[in-house]
Amino acid sequence: MKRRSFLQNSLCAGLGVAGASAMLGSLNGIAAATSPTAMQNDYKALVCIFLYGGNDGDNTLIPRSQTEYNAYGTVRRSLAIPRDQLLPISPTATDGREWGFHPAWPEMQNLFGQKKLAILANTGILLAPTTRDQFLRESVPLPPQLFSHADQQAHWHTSWSDQIPRTGWGGRLADAVNSLNTNAQVSMSVSLAGSNLFQVGSEVFPYMISPEGTISLWYYNEAWGNPETIVTKAMLDAQYTNLFEKTYSETFKRAIENEKKLSGILQRAPALTTVFPAQNSLAAQLKMVAKLISVRGDLGVRRQVFFCDLQGFDTHGEQPNTHATLLRQLSQALKAFYEATVELGIADKVTSFTQSDFGRTYKGNGKGTDHGWGNHQFVMGGAVKGGAIYGAVPTHRIGGPDDTSDGRWIPTIATDEYASTMALWFGVGASELPAVLPNINRFSRINLGFLT
Repeated sequence: MKRRSFLQNSLCAGLGVAGASAMLGSLNGIAAATSPTAMQNDYKALVCIFLYGGNDGDNTLIPRSQTEYNAYGTVRRSLAIPRDQLLPISPTATDGREWGFHPAWPEMQNLFGQKKLAILANTGILLAPTTRDQFLRESVPLPPQLFSHADQQAHWHTSWSDQIPRTGWGGRLADAVNSLNTNAQVSMSVSLAGSNLFQVGSEVFPYMISPEGTISLWYYNEAWGNPETIVTKAMLDAQYTNLFEKTYSETFKRAIENEKKLSGILQRAPALTTVFPAQNSLAAQLKMVAKLISVRGDLGVRRQVFFCDLQGFDTHGEQPNTHATLLRQLSQALKAFYEATVELGIADKVTSFTQSDFGRTYKGNGKGTDHGWGNHQFVMGGAVKGGAIYGAVPTHRIGGPDDTSDGRWIPTIATDEYASTMALWFGVGASELPAVLPNINRFSRINLGFLT
């Protein structure tokens, strides 16, 4: 393994030391400074929200048309959401079917009505456009290890499912535009949810912090003069000839220095009046994202990629209560975050989007659902052409035109198309897309049109 690959994978995983993953900025160095005013005028952020376990899209966006709903209720049985509890939405264009959100989503219903939220219907991992006939005849290549959590999470993170990549598409995206961050004080990629492959690039590495703030070595404070600090400082000040020892020492020192730098900048962050819900792990992460965005001028960044998560969507059992709780947390957290971006005056410069392992099977297993494939994803922000459903919602019929035959929808939007639309908005040129999304040329659409 090459030195860079080793450092990239090992240091970002932590090496067992808090803060050691903070390899900040580009390995190519920093160019001339850009004024804070110019940076604030030309700023964009992407916020990835990964719903781990596989969100049940068919109980998130639900048919309200009587005929469609009757079919839905017949198949889903005890998992079906009562029709009179659905929150109606009015997409700008429809195929004649009526839709509603899960009753735990009033905030999302409101954002959709304000045209700040868009639905990407039946999106998923593909190696090439795939029809039901092609799937059954196995006449096109299919993503490996379909329906496996770990594999599908990795495919979503990398958008390169027929390879074993060392980087994620968020990391490659950061590599492509990092030259815009000409005086960056921190990495443009920040994770609020720990180590992830999505943000790992060849040049830009993710910096991990907690919702409470920067992660420091609890025992290390030079002012204390305690034995642990003295020994650590002596090790870091030593001169090393071994390449690994030298690089590790430099990275460790940089992590300590950058933690001090970022914690100092965060102390100067303006207080937000937007109220984020308590006892909500995603809301806590997004509150810190808003705080980081508020000090973007001090951080010297014009582009940022954030990673957050919400876990628990593997609802094989006890789905009704579990799913409702998770959707409520998601809806309330996203509402607060959008309001925070409005308060900061940058709602049109911040785009938040969901990813999830896969959808769930249309037919339940009694108390829950099993691993599916295609799923609905959601994009939010001031630049979103919201109030619309992009793509085609599957025909809700076992053995229907979108079904593998067992209630798993064959995606009609590829993750590559979903990602490329955001990459273009973020500032990646069309000719640069294959470097970010190596399989994009297998698909005819590079811009699905959901962003201005």
